[in-house]
Parts: sequence; C-alpha cells; structure tokens
Amino acid sequence: MRGHRSSARASVLRYAAFAVAGAFLLAGCSAQDQLAVDYGSGGNKNYVAGDGSILEIQPENRKDPIVFTGTTDTGTEVSSSDYRGQALVVNFWAGYCAPCRAEAPELEKLSQKWADRGASFLGINTYDEAATAQAFARNYGVTYPSILDASTGAVQLSFAGSVAPSALPTTIVLDSSGRVAARILGQIESASILDAIIKTVVDEDAQK
Repeated sequence: MRGHRSSARASVLRYAAFAVAGAFLLAGCSAQDQLAVDYGSGGNKNYVAGDGSILEIQPENRKDPIVFTGTTDTGTEVSSSDYRGQALVVNFWAGYCAPCRAEAPELEKLSQKWADRGASFLGINTYDEAATAQAFARNYGVTYPSILDASTGAVQLSFAGSVAPSALPTTIVLDSSGRVAARILGQIESASILDAIIKTVVDEDAQK
C-alpha cells in the first residue's frame, strides 16, 4: 500500500513539475512577442491581421529600425546597414524544420523575382553549423545568404524588441528604413501572399 502511495505521489510531483515548466515557457513566449500582445489587446494599435498568422503594420505605426550584425555560413560579415534603402525579407529557419524545407524553394523564387526590384532576402539560421546550413542551401537551391545565429542568438535578440520569431519558420519583412513592416508566423502557404506584402512595402517608397 505504501508503495502505491509513493508511486502516486511521485507521479503527481512529476506532473506538477511539467505543468510549472510549461507555464514558464508559455509565459516567456507571450512576454517576448510584443507585436502579438499589442494586436490581441483589444486596442488594435492599428495593426492589420491577414489570415491569423500574418501581421502587417502601417508605416505610421512602425517602431525603431532593427539593428543587427552577424556572420553568414560562408564567413561573410553582414549588417542591417547593408540593406538600408530597400525592403528586406528576413527568414528565420533551421535544417531540422520540415516547414522550413517546404517553403525554401518558394522563398528562393521570390528572392530572384525581387533581386533587382527593391527587395533583398536574408536567412537567419537559429540551430545549425555552417556545413549543415550550406548543405541545405545546395539541396534546395537557395542562393541568398544566411546568418548563423545558433551560438549567440544575437540577431534573434535584435528582433525581440519589436517582434519575436517565436516559431520556425518565421518570415519578417523590413521596410527601407529597417523597421518591421510585416510578419508571417509559420510556413508560407502561398508565395503570392508574401509577394503581395513585399510589393506593398516596396511601393511605399515610390509613394513618398
């Protein structure tokens, strides 16, 4: 009888530990994702939601420019200042992520389409080492660069003040001033959606 009680007590304690840990993890995600918090607060803050996983921010409501530096999987130093004056599509990804693999060809097609039309693409790898990231690029024909951010998380931290990439993949579009203009949380289901967002952001400069 005592054995049953001890076993039951141990099970309860394990369950409680998992519950507390889960609560902390959920709280951490909520605290970091300020854009989602603002949008869901009831005040709207002039954020426009697309299909539930897409958030767009009107130009007059965007926060300060995102500033970051990092090293790509080929050893090249990259800075946010390299992309000022044009829209920048930033894709957070990892090689183990199946949705990241699924959307990679579509992202590459869009990067080629917009290469000379006012928008660049940049990957942020949050998990892999250089060899794995390079193999991914070869396998899926990705030609735009990717920063390796697994060891420091510095680039992810740079984005956390405005919008946290709380899931993989996450795609963030910066305007020509480096401000967050849109976020797609999760796999891009249709390239036309991201294409339309890029066009909107690029066209903003033409309307100034």
